[in-house]
Amino acid sequence: MAGSTHVPALDGLRGLAIGGVLLFHAGILPGGFLGVDLFFVLSGFLITGLLLREAEAGRVSLVGFWGRRLRRLFPAIAVMLTGVTVSVWALQRLGAPGVGADLVRTTQSDALWSQLNLVNWHLLAQDASYWDAYGQARVFEHLWSIAVEEQFYLVWPLVVVAVLVAARKRRYAQSAVLVVAAVGVVVSASAMALLWDPADPTRVYTGTDTRAFSLLLGAVAATEPVRSAIRSLPRRGESAGILMVGILASWVLADGTGSQWLFTGGLLLHASGCALLIGLVAQIEHVGQVAEDGSSNAAILVLDARPLRWLGGVSYSLYLWHWPLIVLLPALTGADTLAVKLAAIGIALLLATASTHLIEAPIRFRASWARGRSGASILVLVSAVMLVLWLGLPAPEAPRIDIGEL
Repeated sequence: MAGSTHVPALDGLRGLAIGGVLLFHAGILPGGFLGVDLFFVLSGFLITGLLLREAEAGRVSLVGFWGRRLRRLFPAIAVMLTGVTVSVWALQRLGAPGVGADLVRTTQSDALWSQLNLVNWHLLAQDASYWDAYGQARVFEHLWSIAVEEQFYLVWPLVVVAVLVAARKRRYAQSAVLVVAAVGVVVSASAMALLWDPADPTRVYTGTDTRAFSLLLGAVAATEPVRSAIRSLPRRGESAGILMVGILASWVLADGTGSQWLFTGGLLLHASGCALLIGLVAQIEHVGQVAEDGSSNAAILVLDARPLRWLGGVSYSLYLWHWPLIVLLPALTGADTLAVKLAAIGIALLLATASTHLIEAPIRFRASWARGRSGASILVLVSAVMLVLWLGLPAPEAPRIDIGEL
């Protein structure tokens, strides 16, 4: 098979990824932002494996694929975008401390582009630096990575289908996908190195073209030739453990703007390690290769831990909610301290758990109305209402400039 079905340890990897991001945004783990790369690689691995399994079964349904992606991703982000935007607008109207007119304006503008899955390019067009700790805080700045993934989900399935159709013989199809993905990795990583600006690496860090290599490395790992090569590796359990330790060590040592080597090959190396780790974890658990004393699969034992898998299970909603709260809670309290940021993360955990069990899971697995024509109609209606909200909420008046004294 081109990819495995549900592998619990991969949920543990999601838990590691979101944990790194949370600790980075709390100011605890300087390289925790690399957890986003782990998310990227894992996403590329999973969706490519899904597409290749469908191809082996007979036919890839692009409509079905995009429908599943929408049911998985849209409800939670729609609720978060609406809830946060209305809250910011209301707080400013009520005179809440730390919530000014500029925040309202950027929130409404960023919400529109977030809904269109283009917020990364919108932020780049506005010269909003990802690394400027002293710049203007934006509650939807973190959604750049969701936009990159959504753009990938739109384009990559089309590429895979085209490659599969072009491959004349079925046994060469996955090799062809591997070659195309590998070429994409080289082009994307080269673009990062060429476009990188040492003064501010935001362009190459959040641009879809310069970050696609992480997702494509996951795609490479999902192809049968690579999976077969991983199966032939000796002592896979120990290799997975060493890789996981190395990846986590890089999260401790890396620094976004200080580690300039990240943008000239470091991120590529990190993502390659993540791709190999994901391939090893999926293969080990799928095959059930566990040593009698468990020592050779310490990485699997860690990733299979229930708390880590639970964290991975709520990671999507947790990612959505944590940053707006980290921005707003210190602004409202006037205390930008670690304790306040940890409190924001705690509230985000509660909201993420509620979102996962009350919104995501029911719509994804049980709501028949969310499928087919009724689902498409509801999507269009909700999207239209959201667009009206972003454009219709009265924006605060722009500050007046008195030129009489000039």
